Amino acid sequence: MRYPEFLKKGGTIGVIAPSFGCTTEPYATLEREAVRRFERDGYRVIEGPNVREEKGVGKSNTPEACAAEINDFFTSDRADVLISAGGGETMCEDLSFVDFGAIQAAPPKWFMGYSDNTNLVFPLTTLADTASIYGPCVSDFAQNPRHPAVEDAFRALTGELGCGERPDGHGGPGPARAGGSAGPVTLTVRNYDRWELEKHPEGSDVFLPYNATEPNRFRIYEPDGRGGLFVHFPVSEKRETRFSGRLVGGCLDILFTLAGTRFDGVRAFADRYRDDGIVWFFEACELSPMDVRRCLWALSEAGWFRGANGFLVGRPMRYGESAMGMNMYNAVTGVLGKYGVPVLADLDIGHLPPMMPLISGSLATVTARPGNLRIDMALV
Repeated sequence: MRYPEFLKKGGTIGVIAPSFGCTTEPYATLEREAVRRFERDGYRVIEGPNVREEKGVGKSNTPEACAAEINDFFTSDRADVLISAGGGETMCEDLSFVDFGAIQAAPPKWFMGYSDNTNLVFPLTTLADTASIYGPCVSDFAQNPRHPAVEDAFRALTGELGCGERPDGHGGPGPARAGGSAGPVTLTVRNYDRWELEKHPEGSDVFLPYNATEPNRFRIYEPDGRGGLFVHFPVSEKRETRFSGRLVGGCLDILFTLAGTRFDGVRAFADRYRDDGIVWFFEACELSPMDVRRCLWALSEAGWFRGANGFLVGRPMRYGESAMGMNMYNAVTGVLGKYGVPVLADLDIGHLPPMMPLISGSLATVTARPGNLRIDMALV
C-alpha cells in the first residue's frame, strides 16, 4: 500500500470537482470561505478548472473533462493534497477516462471526499494500491467553529489525527509509531458524542457546525456461535469487541454500481492482503432498507466479503425507515450474519454527520465498547 506525504505548513491544497462543482448556494460561498480559512492558516490553495463549472450531467463537467482534471492533479506537482469540491450523481462516468496506471506510477498524494467520491476513493485503494481518505468535502471546512470531526479530517491530511485532546474531550495518542519509534505511523479516530438528524433551520448562518443533537448509541453485533446469527450486546462497559484488517469501502450506492466492472478490483485486492483480512466500511445515501439488503446480497454473491474480519456500517441517509419487516438493522445483519464476524452499526460514517475520517487502505484495528469506538489505522 502506498501512503502519500502529509500536508506540511505552507503546502498546497488542491480543490478538484470530479463530481459536482461549487456553483449553487450555499456551496459557492462555503467553498470560497474554506479557501480563505486554509490561506489564513498558512496554506496555498489551487482550484481545478471544474470547481466553478456546471456543464455536466450530475457533475461539474463532461466525464472527459472531469477525468482530465483528476489525471492532471494526481500526476503533476501542482498540489500536495486534494479535497473534493462536493458529491454528486454520475462521477462513475469519469472512470472510463481516468489513467489509474499513471496515477499508480506517480508519487502518491492524499485525496479526500465521500459519497459520489467513492468512485475515486475505492479504486485508488483497490486498483492503484494508494491510500485515500473517506471524509468531508471542501465546504465543511468553512464551518465556524469547525466541528471536531472536520478538525479530525484536516488532521488526517497533516498526519496529526489522534494527537492530543479534541474539544469534545476525546483524545488519542497519535500520531503514534506502531510497535515503537521504528514502526509505521498510526492515526487514531474515535466516535463523537452526538450526530445530526436534521440540518439547521432554513435561514440559519451557513457557517454553523453540524446540528448535532442526537446521542450516539451505535450498535455492536457479534456472532452467537450458532451458524452466524447475531446478538446485540447488552449495554456493558466490561465487554470489548476487537478486530483488524485492511480498511476499504465507501458509499454503498456507488460500490454496488462498480461491482462487476473493470473498476471492481476487489478479489485481487483481497488476495494481495489475504494475510491481513478486510475491514469493510460503508453507508448509504439514497437506498431504502430493501435496497440496502439487495445490494449487500449482490455484493456477497459476487464474492466481495470473503476474507472479511468485520464490518463498519454508517447511519443511512434514510434513517429509521422500515417496510414489510425490513429495517436499517436487519437489512445489514440479515446478509452479513453468515460471515461470523462483528458488525458495528449506526456509526459516524457518511451522510448524517459527523463522520470519522477513515484511511482507506490502512491496516485498521477496531476496538469497541458500548458508546466508545476507537479505530487505529496503521500506515503499513
